[in-house]
Amino acid sequence: MSEKTPEKDAVVKKNFIRQIIEEELKEGKNDGRVHTRFPPEPNGYLHIGHAKSICLNFGTAQEYGGITNLRFDDTNPSKEETEYVESIKKDVRWLGFDWGEREYFSSDYFDNLYAFAVKLIKADKAYVDDQDAETISTQKGTPTRPGFESPHRERSVEENLDLFERMRGGEFNEGEKVLRAKIDMASPNMHMRDPILYRIMKTPHHRTGDKWCIYPMYDFAHGQGDYWEGITHSICTLEFEVHRPLYNWFVDQLKEGEYRPRQIEFARLNLTYTVMSKRKLLELVKENYVNGWDDPRMPTISGLRRRGYTPESIRNFADRIGVTKVDGMIDVALLEHSVREDLNKKAQRVMGVLNPLKVVITNYPEGQVEELDAVNNPENPDAGKRQVPFSKEIYIERDDFMEDPPRKFFRLAPGREVRLRYAYYLTCNEVIKDENGEITALHCTYDPETKGGNSPDGRKVKATLHWVSASNNVEAEVRLYDRLFLDEEPDGHKDRDFKKFLNPDSLTVIKKCYLEPFVKDAKPLDSFQFERLGYFNVDPDSSTDQLVFNRTAPLRDNWSKFKGK
Repeated sequence: MSEKTPEKDAVVKKNFIRQIIEEELKEGKNDGRVHTRFPPEPNGYLHIGHAKSICLNFGTAQEYGGITNLRFDDTNPSKEETEYVESIKKDVRWLGFDWGEREYFSSDYFDNLYAFAVKLIKADKAYVDDQDAETISTQKGTPTRPGFESPHRERSVEENLDLFERMRGGEFNEGEKVLRAKIDMASPNMHMRDPILYRIMKTPHHRTGDKWCIYPMYDFAHGQGDYWEGITHSICTLEFEVHRPLYNWFVDQLKEGEYRPRQIEFARLNLTYTVMSKRKLLELVKENYVNGWDDPRMPTISGLRRRGYTPESIRNFADRIGVTKVDGMIDVALLEHSVREDLNKKAQRVMGVLNPLKVVITNYPEGQVEELDAVNNPENPDAGKRQVPFSKEIYIERDDFMEDPPRKFFRLAPGREVRLRYAYYLTCNEVIKDENGEITALHCTYDPETKGGNSPDGRKVKATLHWVSASNNVEAEVRLYDRLFLDEEPDGHKDRDFKKFLNPDSLTVIKKCYLEPFVKDAKPLDSFQFERLGYFNVDPDSSTDQLVFNRTAPLRDNWSKFKGK
């Protein structure tokens, strides 16, 4: 599936997963229960692809009156941290979902999984193999050539039980032995060719400490956790489709009645100008290409939150892209459109000047300050109005003035009249320069009869400029964020490192910007539309002495005009 136009508004409600569930409900399967789970690995921060899965798992269960578990797949202690567990819980809650008391970890089942492995050994369906990982991989063959059996495959049940217990006791070194299922080395599905169930890892676990030195593989822990928790629909991404026969094989060895969880796969989210691999995102963090997992340029949920994305915008994006069985690429412009659409309805409007040029209104009374009415949000009449101070000296954007403008430049120029937003008509009379010829100020006059932005005599102007009082404002730092990569598929080049496509202009920091006083009490994550400039939110780096704003998105998508460098 490919989305290249952010204007697409169709929201896909009926997808193949919902159709499956509805058919099963009609059949009375699982006693009418719908019970899903979201099973993240606590080895990094969640990204926008996980957000799609969160919305699908929690949202689908909610739609059918069901429930969802949060289960951490903590089977690899060498990469897992409590920090990641806490960040995941924060992200899921922020998106608007709650798992109640149903918080689980694969490590909750380590004793059960060990007992299940012993059961498989006793049934002669698992054995301890002494071969190293490279040998086992070679031994498995290829998709077109059958594998061949391990020389240890026919060990006796008693020997396997003894060796497995000694593995647990820490007698062997890492890589010295593994426990494998005994299935079919000639299976056309490579995952069925005697997969590894347990490996030795002498690494303390973030929850169980030094209790274990053997850990189950994901395939062995996943389906069993689903079974023990009563999951009805195990929804996962498409790469696990080839794992499904193994998932079912394990459940068949475990189940004692008719109930069994059903694995259903969907296409993962691939986003243009983005990498979605946690390993690659961790690389960016560790090598300081970004300022942490929550850097606003990152596709992580925490990064999007810090940048100013709203939960509603991400949930709406997940609805828009739908759920399919076919991998594809979604244009990141659709994600950006979703946040613009949401913030347009709710963001407080304010005026701010990022690249200031001073304007002195020579005929305005010295020392006078007016409070002018301004609309808080034209999309929401209930948002009301605010007052903006107007004075003899103001700042406008430097880009809104040209001394020698081209024909289609309609903003301020010598002798030209423009409208100041919510204020008056303004005419430029004189350009002030320093000894280097740089423009330092403009001397202008205003028409006091045009208060509110309309002329009694009916004359028209072609441009309206935003502005901020030079004597009554809030000085702030503004961080202009852009896309992190210049290439549509930065990790799609086998012969080039994805980091070669990093955008050197993905962050521009402006230290001295001026905003209207309304923002002085703004708190971290408060969102605003800076009129004519874009959507911005307050960064957590802000202090009582210095507000810091992040640009969430420009007012419109100009990236489509970009042709590369």
